[in-house]
Amino acid sequence: MSPRRRPRDPRAPERSQSGVRLERRLLKVLKALAEYLDVSLAELLELTVLQAFEGTPAFSKGTLRRIAQLKQIYDMDYGVEEVRARLYTARHG
Repeated sequence: MSPRRRPRDPRAPERSQSGVRLERRLLKVLKALAEYLDVSLAELLELTVLQAFEGTPAFSKGTLRRIAQLKQIYDMDYGVEEVRARLYTARHG
């Protein structure tokens, strides 16, 4: 007799593997931040993106201070404006 399986909850997240490419220094900061927060890199990315979609702050002031420290440690000397400018230039020459 085979064990009965519970029906899958249609609201439960279904995870997929992704080959996302990220800038090297950004990835180092993200990995260090995930370790600091005691979550996986995937969990950190998922939570951050979902909070951004909802327009809510993703990090406390203390965590933002830690991010600033990690950016210095890993020489991540750029922010969103530089990335936007680079993307615009790449698309519009």
